[in-house]
Amino acid sequence: MTTDSTFADASAASVDAAEIEKFSKLSEQWWDSRGKMAPLHKINPLRLSFIRDAACRKFNRNARSLNCLDGLRLLDIGCGAGLLCEPFTRLGADVTGIDPSATNIAAAKLHAEKGALSIDYRCTTVEELDPNERFDIVLAMEVVEHVVDVGAFLERCAAKMKPGGLMVVSTLNRNWRSFALGIVAAEYVLRWLPRGTHQWEKFVTPDELAQHLERSKLGITEQAGVSYNPIADRWSISSDMGVNYMVVAEEV
Repeated sequence: MTTDSTFADASAASVDAAEIEKFSKLSEQWWDSRGKMAPLHKINPLRLSFIRDAACRKFNRNARSLNCLDGLRLLDIGCGAGLLCEPFTRLGADVTGIDPSATNIAAAKLHAEKGALSIDYRCTTVEELDPNERFDIVLAMEVVEHVVDVGAFLERCAAKMKPGGLMVVSTLNRNWRSFALGIVAAEYVLRWLPRGTHQWEKFVTPDELAQHLERSKLGITEQAGVSYNPIADRWSISSDMGVNYMVVAEEV
């Protein structure tokens, strides 16, 4: 069986061994909606609808259809235990989920088996995928702030898109608000996330992300902020991209 350390020693440009180890320790808690991954469970429906709607607009599908992504290949990079892979599979997509953590992939496979879902989970990195393999939809959700080289990582992600495909990226902006809310509040005050989950200096501004995507011949066609309402305990799409944000990128 491949171990996490095997991938930690890999020469892939985007792999950060410390980040892999960090999330491997959380693998058994991924599907506990009241545990340490509760914030991700709360924001997941918002991420799902944003991606689904963007894909349906791109591929001329009816977002209300229960199998609106039927026939489309989707790659979820840094899939963790499959929180996005499973609902997209239920919407008809042919889903491949990759993660360099063997324990995350093991947790993902086990949960998919319990739900009788057929998902192609692989313990690997985007750099190690077959160069000829392509997907209609490529996801990099809450990943870029954990890689070593953002530009190299996004270049490899872009290379996995089919002509006419799309990529969706979500991350955290880098400013005083993201430090206060994304790290101090989320990790130390509210304890939504384990301390050390994020490193503020690795956050990516929207301008930086756009520049990296442009180098990969991709342009941002949609963008949105993701805001949290503490009174309602609810996440929503917002025009405020000051902390969390998502973008859709396509070929230019």
